[in-house]
Amino acid sequence: MIHKRIRPFNTKETYPEQKLDNDLSQGVVARGTMVFLRGQVSQDLDSRESLHTGDAGAQTAKTMENIALLLKEAGSEMAHVCRIVVYLTDIRYREAVYQEMGKWLKGVHPCSTGIVVPALARPEWVVEIEVTAVIPDAA
Repeated sequence: MIHKRIRPFNTKETYPEQKLDNDLSQGVVARGTMVFLRGQVSQDLDSRESLHTGDAGAQTAKTMENIALLLKEAGSEMAHVCRIVVYLTDIRYREAVYQEMGKWLKGVHPCSTGIVVPALARPEWVVEIEVTAVIPDAA
């Protein structure tokens, strides 16, 4: 692995009462140039149109698609995500959000923090995800 993952785990074992299957780590020691993405939401990056109002899973899919695109534009990729912060407007969205997010991060094991907040910048957004990744050193 390019980055050292400290104590990787899967949420299936850590939170057996929840229907989650996410690969995470307690910490990541990253090499290379840092990439900080602002919180991403379910929005068309070109038109700025909000998408998938009322559907936390679909909002997460679009959010992760935006993250993957922005990382590619930065010269990185999902495999080099080191840290994510997930903001939810309602704890009841957690399962749908983390199930979708887990599909995009399978095998990556980033550090993850989840926070429930009263609102995001627009009322139709129910999830926002912030990512820190790296552009690996050339081999």
